[in-house]
Amino acid sequence: MTDEAILQLYPDMKMLPLQGLYLGHDLRRRETKTPFVYANFVASLDGRIAVPDREKGGMKVPPQIANERDWRLFQELAIQADLIITTGRYLRDYAAGKAQEILRVHDDPRFADLQAWRATQGLPAQPDLVVISGSLDFPIPEALTHGGRRVLVVTHRKADPQRVRALEADLGQVLTAGDERVKGRTFVQMMGEMGYRFIYSAAGPKIAHMLLADDALDRLYLTQVCRVLGGASFSSIVEGPPLLVDLPLLRLYYDPHAFNAVGQLFACYGRREAVVL
Repeated sequence: MTDEAILQLYPDMKMLPLQGLYLGHDLRRRETKTPFVYANFVASLDGRIAVPDREKGGMKVPPQIANERDWRLFQELAIQADLIITTGRYLRDYAAGKAQEILRVHDDPRFADLQAWRATQGLPAQPDLVVISGSLDFPIPEALTHGGRRVLVVTHRKADPQRVRALEADLGQVLTAGDERVKGRTFVQMMGEMGYRFIYSAAGPKIAHMLLADDALDRLYLTQVCRVLGGASFSSIVEGPPLLVDLPLLRLYYDPHAFNAVGQLFACYGRREAVVL
């Protein structure tokens, strides 16, 4: 159920409905000179965001923390985007039936209100997709391009020319945003030049590192389920060389209703000087 209220803890205390919580942040009313980039993760108290999927292979959100209340908020963030970031790895898993559906937003009767909201904004039914990949070794599932949805590919200048040509034959132009790796700021500027204003990263910790390392992430949404999972295999929300990025807390909510009152926290971090909530 997603109708039980939650408690806002910061910056002030009040009760709020879960449904519409992140939609109420109204990201699209922001006036910015460059695209607004935001990301979202769900994690356990010990920071676990993914575990190996022993049945299908690949990685998946731990079932002990996946829940429909967080999933509702994921959809509310995705529905506000012009462009969703994904990766070649995700598309390989998607084509093999190993990945959770995260790229077709509101593709569920439970989210009919979000589909209606997007229509009232005069937006296409689905945000476009951008695949960030160095290997360029992935398929483009037909389900993701249905209805005229555009799929962009961004790589670096040392990518395999043969794979570049193959993707160009299927999708059109393959864009480069860096010499040996995709640079976050270059990528964001390029997307802005193409008319994209609101970019949502539904990708993993390596893309989060790329964005943070190049000061290209404006906001981080983090759901923290009040459970410790442990285990030998561990995946953080950011993976890559050490970095230091300050992301002040903007909003904090407590949801006591998840997992039979185990509870979870919804936190929003970002650039304080750019806050419009």
